[in-house]
Amino acid sequence: MGDFDYSVILDNLPLLIDGLKVTFLLTFLAVVGGILLGTLLALIRIARVPVISWVAAAYVNFFRSLPLILVIFWLYFLVPLFLGRPVGSFYSVLIAFILFEAAYYSEIIRAGISSVRSGQVAAGRAIGLSYPQTMRYIVLPQAFRSMVPVLLTQAIVLFQDTSLVYVVGLKDFLVSAELVANRDQRLVEMFVFVAFIYFIFCFAGSLYARHLQRKLSV
Repeated sequence: MGDFDYSVILDNLPLLIDGLKVTFLLTFLAVVGGILLGTLLALIRIARVPVISWVAAAYVNFFRSLPLILVIFWLYFLVPLFLGRPVGSFYSVLIAFILFEAAYYSEIIRAGISSVRSGQVAAGRAIGLSYPQTMRYIVLPQAFRSMVPVLLTQAIVLFQDTSLVYVVGLKDFLVSAELVANRDQRLVEMFVFVAFIYFIFCFAGSLYARHLQRKLSV
């Protein structure tokens, strides 16, 4: 490590920060979209409407059986074909992440909803609430409270998985660091710095998830 050049990191910090912004933006939008779609899938599966419930279950099992990198490839090449025009690598991988993560969030949310006692659902129906109102005002608030640590953990996994966008050339944090490393021939400095940044954010997120789990379990 005697030849470790810190200046190459400092000189290219604006480019690396721009890449990190793309990573954070992609993570945030994918988490929000994945939770919304995952909640819808979970509610459909719990409602047990014969055909629709089967379609939702097939969706979840299908995406959970595929590697994420394959889904990224599919959406990157197929979305422009369906729309008839290019949509850019960012929106292609965003759609891929939302569709893929929704399958995992669906299972997390379904387990959280199932953890709420059935007596509370019956009580909601007894006071005149419809099924959607019972879910909105009684079940989902309690379910999400217990699911927050698990949802945060899945978000950390998603933050790590965003590094896979290098396969379509999207300039996220890792790709930006790789460009600098190849240009300046400073691979050790760049990839050590990337590993350090990923570790800091993921480790901090894991500690916060544990803190929430202890706090919410009381």
